[in-house]
Amino acid sequence: MIPGMNPKAIEQAMKKMGIKQVDVPASEVIIKSDGKDIVIANPKVVKVNMMGQDSFQVTGDVEERAAAVEISEDDVKTVAEQAGVSEEKAREALRNSNGDLAAVIMELKK
Repeated sequence: MIPGMNPKAIEQAMKKMGIKQVDVPASEVIIKSDGKDIVIANPKVVKVNMMGQDSFQVTGDVEERAAAVEISEDDVKTVAEQAGVSEEKAREALRNSNGDLAAVIMELKK
């Protein structure tokens, strides 16, 4: 907000320029990228539409986390069959190895 400016006046000026702004209720925002996730807790999210183009402004408490490895059911079945273990054991081993099928199969075959 601009100091000394009336929020209503700013809103009216934005409306005249064709800019629409809407608050978006959110409890957490996650931006997924290769190798890490950017997590924004306690976010304030605003959707801005300017000339038909939507964009989002996000503020809050930022934290980086290692990206969660997604394990497919096909991977679980492959490991279970190749290593001769239950699907539950295969799934746990895949989680512990960050989804490395070859390493998991070799380890479980020992």
